[in-house]
Amino acid sequence: MSGSSPVCSSVRPLWPPLVAGLVLGLVLILTFVLVGNGVGASGTFASIAAWLGFQLAPAATESNGYLGHMVANGANPFASWIVVEVIGVAIGALLAAVSAGRFKVRVDVGAGKIGVMPRLLLALAGGLLAGFGSRFAAGCTSGVGLSGTAMLGMAGFIFLVVFFVVGLAVSALMRRVW
Repeated sequence: MSGSSPVCSSVRPLWPPLVAGLVLGLVLILTFVLVGNGVGASGTFASIAAWLGFQLAPAATESNGYLGHMVANGANPFASWIVVEVIGVAIGALLAAVSAGRFKVRVDVGAGKIGVMPRLLLALAGGLLAGFGSRFAAGCTSGVGLSGTAMLGMAGFIFLVVFFVVGLAVSALMRRVW
């Protein structure tokens, strides 16, 4: 079986950006209609923190102004719509990657200017900064950016402009190292 793909014999092409954007817009509309909320993801990590905090220090978590409402009166932080959404996104992404023959566990090395471990550490640091920023801004790219602008919220528009400007600046800086 050497040389054969463990998942699929052929790799299907990626969706055209216009089609992907239209589908994302339809998903956003459906989440507003069916669930009553827009899309989002970063709230899941707050739910995990609330659950973990409640397991380790219940009294401190219940009295915490940020996490307390998630565990008040015996509430289960994992019963939140946003946790179910993120689990669904992860399962859907896995199924899509497998069905398209694109599922691989690997670290992309790009131009190879830095090694794998520094690349992973930079990715971790970037993810932690993005996670902190999303909680600080009361939402992530999908929550504030997509759902916020869909509701014509000024914060959503400001977020998207700043997000792209900072993204372009960091991209130009990291291109030299990455």
